Order: sequence, then C-alpha cells, then structure tokens
Amino acid sequence: MISSVLVANRGEIACRVFRTCRELGLATVAVYSDADADARHVREADAAVRLPGAAPADTYLRGDLLIAAARAAGADAVHPGYGFLSENAEFARAVRDAGLVWIGPPPEAVEAMASKTRAKRIMADAGVPLLAPVAPEAVTAADLPVLIKAAAGGGGRGMRVVRDLAALPGELASARAEAAAAFGDGEVFVEPYVVGGRHVEVQVLADAHGTVWTLGTRDCSLQRRHQKVVEEAPAPGLPDALVRALCGAAEAAVRAIGYVNAGTVEFLVAADGRPYFLEMNTRLQVEHPVTEAVYGVDLVALQLRIAEGAVLGDAPVAAGHAVEARLYAEDPGRGWAPQAGVVHRLAVGAEVSWGRRRGLRGGGPVLRLDSGYEDGDRVGVHYDPLLAKVVAWAPCREEAVRVLARALECARLHGPATNRDLLVRTLRHPEFTGGRMDTGFFDAHLAEVAAPPDGARLAALAAAVADAQGRHPFGAWRNVPSQPQVKTYRCGDADDEIRYRLSRSGLEVEGFPDVRVLAACRERVVLEVAGVRRTFEVAVYGAGAVYVDSLHAGSYVLAPLSRFPDPTVRSEPGSLLAPMPGTVARLADGIAAGRAVRAGQPLLWLEAMKMEHRVVAPASGTLTALHAAPGRQVEVGELLAVVTETEEKTS
Repeated sequence: MISSVLVANRGEIACRVFRTCRELGLATVAVYSDADADARHVREADAAVRLPGAAPADTYLRGDLLIAAARAAGADAVHPGYGFLSENAEFARAVRDAGLVWIGPPPEAVEAMASKTRAKRIMADAGVPLLAPVAPEAVTAADLPVLIKAAAGGGGRGMRVVRDLAALPGELASARAEAAAAFGDGEVFVEPYVVGGRHVEVQVLADAHGTVWTLGTRDCSLQRRHQKVVEEAPAPGLPDALVRALCGAAEAAVRAIGYVNAGTVEFLVAADGRPYFLEMNTRLQVEHPVTEAVYGVDLVALQLRIAEGAVLGDAPVAAGHAVEARLYAEDPGRGWAPQAGVVHRLAVGAEVSWGRRRGLRGGGPVLRLDSGYEDGDRVGVHYDPLLAKVVAWAPCREEAVRVLARALECARLHGPATNRDLLVRTLRHPEFTGGRMDTGFFDAHLAEVAAPPDGARLAALAAAVADAQGRHPFGAWRNVPSQPQVKTYRCGDADDEIRYRLSRSGLEVEGFPDVRVLAACRERVVLEVAGVRRTFEVAVYGAGAVYVDSLHAGSYVLAPLSRFPDPTVRSEPGSLLAPMPGTVARLADGIAAGRAVRAGQPLLWLEAMKMEHRVVAPASGTLTALHAAPGRQVEVGELLAVVTETEEKTS
C-alpha cells in the first residue's frame, strides 16, 4: 500500500493530485524550483524539496533530483502529473529501479508511445486507422497543407501547419528547435493536415489484470496555436456507431502495448466521419476533469489504486455533460503573448471537491475550479501560463455551456491579462452552441470572439468616480464645489479622458448625457445608463492599474495617465520591444547590426512559458542596433533591436 506520494510536477496538476491524496489519507511531497519557492503547490504539500535553479532543464526535468527528493522526504510513490517527465520511459524505469511505486503505465508502454512515428507503426499493426506520414523531402505542392509535429511530447510545441511549400524548410527548422527545447528531442515528422476535422479522444483506464475501461469520448477541437482551449465530454453529435468504433480502436491500442493505468487515445475525425489515430498520451490529460464529472469518478484515485494492484470492477455509467475552459495568462492586445505578474485576485465561482460532487451528480449544475494559484501568487516566466481550468457539469450540454460562460463572465481576474473574453464569446458562439465546431474554429472566428468589449468609456467613468470618492465622499459632494477635474485612463491602445465637476447639485460629468451617478464608494459605483441601473466594481492594488468589472460593460484593466507625462519615456522609431518577459532563445542566421532587413523578416525568437515567440522586423530597412543575445533574460518592454526604415526614393 502507498503511504506517501511525491508529485514530480508543479502548479495546477500538483495541487489537483494532492487534493485526492488528502481524501485518501496519503501524505504528500512537493518539489519546487527557485522560481516556485512560494508557489501554491508547495504550500499545500506536507513536505517539499527544493530543486536548485529555475529553468525546467535544471529542475523539473532532472529525474535524478526528483528521485533523490522522494527518498529524502520518505515518499514511496511518484505521480508524474502531465508535461515534464510524465511520458519519459527512462524516468519511469528509474523510479521503479529506485524501489518506488510509479503511478503510471509500464515503462515499456511509455516507450512504445513516446515517439509518435513509432506509435503509428504499432497502431497500424493493431489495425487502428491512421494518417500515413509524408517524408519532409518528398512533400510537393499537391500534398499541401501539411502538419509538422514533434515526435516526442505534445501541447502544441514543435507543431506547425504549412500551406506554402517555400515555407517548409524554415518551419521544419523552427519546429525542430522548439521540440528540442521543450522535450530534449528535436525529431519531427510530417503528415497530411486534415481541414475541417474534429479532435476527439477516448479516456482509457486499465488494470494489471486485463480489465480495460473506455470512458467515452471528449471533444478537444477548439485549439489555438495547437493548444486546447475548450474541451467537453461527451463529444457532441457523434453517431453511436462512430463512438463504438473509437472506443474499440482505443481498447485495441491499449491491449497492443500492454497498457496499465490511465491514458488517452487521440483521434482526428474527418468531415466525412472517418477517424484517424493521432497519438496516445501515456499519462493523465489536462482535460481529465470533464470525464470525471460525467462518469462521477476520481481518475487520480483510480490511478493510485491501480498502482497498488487493485482490480477494476464494472465500468461506471455516464450521466450529463461537462465542459472545461482553460484560463490562460495571455494578452490579446499583444498578440496573445503570455503574461507574468502578481495575481491580485482569482475568483471564479465556488470550488467543489469531487467527494461532494459525487453526491450532487443527479442534481443541478456544478462548477469546479482547478488552479495552481491563489490571490497574491505570482505567475512566472519559466512555465506554462495556465492560470486555471474552469469546469461546469449539468444534466445537458446546453445548460453546462451556459453555466460555464456565466461563471467566467462573473469572475474577478485581477493581475496578468487573460483570455477570459475569448472563452466567454467562444462558449456563446452559435457554431459552438450548435456543436458544429472543428479544429479550424479559431482560424475562422478568432477576430470576432477575441474582439475587446466596447464599454471601456463607461469603465473609465466608473474609475474616475471611484477615485473622486476617495477624496470627496459621495454624501459630501453637494457641499464641496470644485473646479473641473480631469482623469485620463488608457485601455489597450485607446485613451479615455473623463471630465467631471463636483457641484452643489451633485456630480456633473461631461460627455455622458444619458448617465447619472446613483451611488459611489471606492470599490463600487452605481450608474444609471439610459434609464437602466448598472453596477461597476472597482479595484486598485497599490499605485498600479485599475480593474473595473461590470456584467453590463465587461471587465477592463485601466492605466491611469498622468496629466504631465514624463518626456524621457520614449522609444526611438523602429524600436523592437520585448512583448513579454522571457529568454532570447536564438537569433536568425546572419543577423547583426548594420544588416539590411525586410518587413516581416524573423529577427529573433523569445522563449517564454515553454513556447517560442518570433520577433519580426516592423519595416524594411537597416538593423541599426541589436541588444539581444542568446540566453539573455529580458523583461516586457525591454529594447531588443532598432530597425531604421528605408526611405523611399521619389522621382
């Protein structure tokens, strides 16, 4: 029997595993990098062991340090979570060789599926349908579009869609570099890219006694940059025959490699309904909560029991529908660049433990929040920018989608910019609500679902009124005549100037003829807008940004602007500033100060939160300054390079 579990991971998944361990009476051990010294998963564990350093390669990817940590803390089992070494056969084998219980599949099964190219050969022999790879050097224009994929790992890293044959060599090089940085293996392969397909997967669970559960389907088609954004179970609209075929193929895959423990078999379902094997994830998936919600099970608890040698009984029966949204720290105004900084407030409904959840399964909707952050925690630059997973379960899909969208809309998210608005609009988009989405959803609809809300001016008014209340209490306005006041706030790239005057007749605001101030304090402002009462919540942390939340106008982050801006805070024309904090991963070949560049030409790549982000020349001209060098740490807004634009000759 297991008594103490070390989670060889961090953040949200470590917290999630610890929750189940506590319910089962197991002691917990965390590991942490220097960057994670104050992280939530460290606080929640019974014991924690430091991994010196900050970069994943020096910490969470060091199997020897993880095993030493387990021994030092007295753990007798290791749960790998997902990412990092969760699908590393050598690590799984080393854990077992150290006399520890590996809470995952046999190393041989991990090894069989570790390389997607090898996995495809095994699946072909097992009769599982799949797409045949194409040799990179043999790709022709007739084969386009094609998809480049990393042979090791996942999460969208090392993955590229190529629609132009001339771009293939550069994208291959970029994918190999990103795969090598993320997984320590730069092998990639090329396969046909199926347009209009759906990403459907099957959750599997197998014990060491020959029992295999296939716990239905999940739809993970809504992906941006090949990373899943919204997932649900069961996959909507699939014919029963197709569901049976997918589950049958998944079971064949499990038995072909002698798989034990939890895993996921992923398929691409083409528009004509034909399924193709994509890969098998030999670990727990990020989206596992939707399956837990629908089947009323705890997959982590089942992983632990299987690792102890338990026999799976009869498979549970599905009920209702569940939808999960991934809340990321990323800024839509900066090309969705990942963000870092303090999480001042993270409030999304009420967290429900799965012990209580099982008792509510036959009732109304239930909301679940899985997160590695609490108020006051800091999002760093070294790891994935996932803030939280928000999951809603309800008796039917329509209700689950509605509950999740409303929960996100009502959330209070103060700190780094997030993709919250994208999620809410996606969940309410008619293509999604109608179950007609595919992997091209965001290619077709990103502009409309990511558009900023249009109530920024009302939010700025609420911020100005709240600020005025801090200096002149609302009830005293009538007795404090004053000169006109001006407050300016920046939201994105737009500035809103608010002019108001405190008079004996109340607060007089210029430019808002249909708006009246009904009540105000520093934290809340009530406005009557065109005859309708609206409430705005206002929060300020220190001397920084102002956060305004309103169910009517939306949520905004406003930057107060000084009436007397600092003239020294300027950037030279053509300056390339770091869009995010991170590390300069590499420079383009031949790039140096004095070289001619063309508009859109890649100059360098920043690595932040396990992804590479390309920085390109803003115009054609000369690279007159280059301050970036491989390995250099940069902060957001830091000067990387300067391109002096070429002046066009006039005749």
